[in-house]
Amino acid sequence: MTVTCDMMVSEDGYAAGVNQSLQHPLGEDGERLARWRFERPDENAAEIAAIATAGAYIMGRNMFGPGRGEWDDEWTGWWGDDPPYHAPVFVLTHYPRAPLVMQGGTTFTFVTAGILAALEQARAVAGHRKVAIAGGAATARQFLSAGLIDELRLHVAAAVLGAGEPLLAGLEHLNLEQVSSVERELVTHVTYRVVR
Repeated sequence: MTVTCDMMVSEDGYAAGVNQSLQHPLGEDGERLARWRFERPDENAAEIAAIATAGAYIMGRNMFGPGRGEWDDEWTGWWGDDPPYHAPVFVLTHYPRAPLVMQGGTTFTFVTAGILAALEQARAVAGHRKVAIAGGAATARQFLSAGLIDELRLHVAAAVLGAGEPLLAGLEHLNLEQVSSVERELVTHVTYRVVR
């Protein structure tokens, strides 16, 4: 079963700006990474659609919400009542929480036993579809470092952040083979196969 990872990054390699918070989910100035999705959705429709085809997703706690420590049970994610996943989502955390059933087929399950446990659970429910590592950068780095991602799809925004959360820091051993590259006005979509 293929494990993919889609990540938006700046031209200088940051997946989020500095000071991520409730007011700035992608960090200060980080919304520039997502301009292509909101300002040019039609010309990027194939890439946007491909992100939402997985049978299960895995994300870090920071991708799910801004909180740390014990859970605020009122918080149900950044996306409102109908998150875009429409599939099981496994959230890596150190703090247990009961599963959260949302509209549209998304259920957030909170995994405290690490990335291998999350991947095992995701594979068990994905069926014949892919498992997608949804982010953020620290979670993607953990999976890349462990050799658990087969296909890395970078959406390189036409933006330079200068600082923030680097996606590939500490992964000097990573061996990528480019499969495709599609250049658009606000973004270049680059797909890599991870060579083991």
